[in-house]
Amino acid sequence: MIFIVVKFAVRPERSDDWLSLVDDFTQATRREPGNIFFEWSKSVDTPDEFVLVEAFASSAAGETHVSSEHFKTAMAWMPKVIAKTPQIINVEVPGEGWSQMAELTPAS
Repeated sequence: MIFIVVKFAVRPERSDDWLSLVDDFTQATRREPGNIFFEWSKSVDTPDEFVLVEAFASSAAGETHVSSEHFKTAMAWMPKVIAKTPQIINVEVPGEGWSQMAELTPAS
């Protein structure tokens, strides 16, 4: 599985709009056959920073994603909304998705 985390620093005046702006991109990516998950979070420590956690079943699925029209469309408008170049971690890891944490379970 290809596991990717991207930090997006968004211009402060566009931060409240970010999740709406990326909604079409998000929904289209989630419909891709090789997408495992594509999830946005807002940083609790850094104002105007959003974190994208995503995974694809294979390198080929990741290549299909970056070749898609919705990816190209997002890359065309995002430079006008971000404050700096996003930071990314992109690694291949074993597995097919989330696993359960062994060290912690809910109390009965």
